[in-house]
Amino acid sequence: MDFETQDNHLKAYGVSYWLLEKDQKVQWLLNYRGGSFLSPFSEELQRECTIRGVSYEVISDMEAEDLLRTISSPSQNMEAVLLEKAPKIAVYSPQGNAPWDDAVTMVLKFAEIPYKTIYDKEVLNDELLLYDWLHLHHEDFTGQYGKFYRAYRSAPWYIEEKAEAEALASALGYDKVSREKLAVAQKIKDYVIGGGFMFAMCSATDSFDIALSADGVDICEPMFDGDAAEAGYQNKIDYAKTMAFTDFILERDPMVYEYSSIDMTERRNIPKSKDYFTLMDYSAKWDPIPTMLCQNHTAVVKGFMGQTTAFNPNQIKSNVLVMGKNKINEEARYIHGIKGKGFFTFYGGHDPEDYQHRVGDPKTELELHPKSPGYRLILNNILFPAAEKKKQKT
Repeated sequence: MDFETQDNHLKAYGVSYWLLEKDQKVQWLLNYRGGSFLSPFSEELQRECTIRGVSYEVISDMEAEDLLRTISSPSQNMEAVLLEKAPKIAVYSPQGNAPWDDAVTMVLKFAEIPYKTIYDKEVLNDELLLYDWLHLHHEDFTGQYGKFYRAYRSAPWYIEEKAEAEALASALGYDKVSREKLAVAQKIKDYVIGGGFMFAMCSATDSFDIALSADGVDICEPMFDGDAAEAGYQNKIDYAKTMAFTDFILERDPMVYEYSSIDMTERRNIPKSKDYFTLMDYSAKWDPIPTMLCQNHTAVVKGFMGQTTAFNPNQIKSNVLVMGKNKINEEARYIHGIKGKGFFTFYGGHDPEDYQHRVGDPKTELELHPKSPGYRLILNNILFPAAEKKKQKT
């Protein structure tokens, strides 16, 4: 999985997932040649790699033993992690064609990793319990319809989406979309606490935490929910209820395309030519989880923007790990945390291979980016739940 000898990093994850579906043994060799995968040879596996365009090497049993012995050495910052089962994947996304695409569903399809699409009804009916891993599609959990009001309030898709959201909330027994979305966010939080793995990108990250923090507080202006926002609502925000962020200030103006001070988009002042973020280096033996999530063929990843591009480092909770940051302004791009028995990862930006993706832009063709390090970070999170769970020391 290094840069020089792997032709299709993204589809290689799909091959590993395919092996897990067939109850085959896969070992993830952390920090070895870009985070390579090791599996017993078979002609079927060889044929599958060839069909998918994935580069591979055949080594002898003795060479494999020597390799694993080297990796296990205390002097090497490497580790072999056994992947046990193919995680069941759910994508939280509305039905129909939204005027934007989603990086996670695109890379899942490209890597040929199966997933199920679920939405509010399924979440509220506790169907999350059927899945090991959940992705939150581009979503606004605050009931403000993506803060698209200024630019798109007259657009047919905006009017239609607002009407559909209100109808769904009503059908599910809620008088406001914001209250229904809060209930969904709380169910997802419970899913994580119970042992689930949750991954979110772009506006699904900060809007999720904002919704949780505004439990019982009306932060929506009249154009969103038909009545005025609650007076002094900023002082009623409860940061103890959030997953990742704290001490943020909400954006009150409905004409501003922003939720809060969590996002760094308007304060970046970083030219595209210098917009990169650096992945942190961890001990593979002592910190296998962040090491897994940062596996790549480069430590420097080109930046990309979104409604929520990056996270204010001063508003990230102290128990949340910053795994990738831009060194020019110290903004966090890629963060990870533990909640209860489960885990969550937030990834800033919209599309790792489209620097400034706008509403209505054509989707990225991943056939042109099979070595994308930005997309690899998504796939690391997808395989992470497959890793063998080691017993904790007591």
